[in-house]
Amino acid sequence: MSDMTPTKFDFNTVTGLSKTAKPIARPLSTLKGYFHDTAAFDAALAAGDPLVYEYFDMGVPETDGNVAYGTTSIKPGKIGDEYFMTKGHFHTVLDTAEVYYCLSGHGGMMMETPEGKVEWREMRQGDAVYVPGRWAHRSINISATENFVMFFAFPGHAGHDYGTIATKGFRKLMVERDGKPVMIDNPRWNG
Repeated sequence: MSDMTPTKFDFNTVTGLSKTAKPIARPLSTLKGYFHDTAAFDAALAAGDPLVYEYFDMGVPETDGNVAYGTTSIKPGKIGDEYFMTKGHFHTVLDTAEVYYCLSGHGGMMMETPEGKVEWREMRQGDAVYVPGRWAHRSINISATENFVMFFAFPGHAGHDYGTIATKGFRKLMVERDGKPVMIDNPRWNG
């Protein structure tokens, strides 16, 4: 039996900002090694430590039977030609899924399986992406001017494996070419 009580979602449905939860901030310095252009990363970091993204975790216990949820907001920007993004992760319980719903902005979800299958799903306000179990996933903002804001939900016991992506990277990257997002091979992928 859960000691939780029903709760009303406590965030703005456009900005993703919470009235009571504190944001978990991810400035550029926390993404060292994630962008392929290390010189551009170092130059951007030397010019300041901009906020790349933040998320609000609504504090649901990480146990079976619960649904964890929250919001993520990725700022517009690039490091070199690569768009601002989240770190990305597998779930610790590999066969658990996650759902993302775009509240505002323009971006997408980069996904891949351990066996190497890669998918990209572009998202705008009102679009949802279902990320099946066994798929690593990373959110990417491809807008030059707007935050990319999403609601997410996943099984409370799923956990997060950030280490695999931190070590290997994703096989593909989303970069800007002639003003448009293009998926390319990651020259630094360590598979």
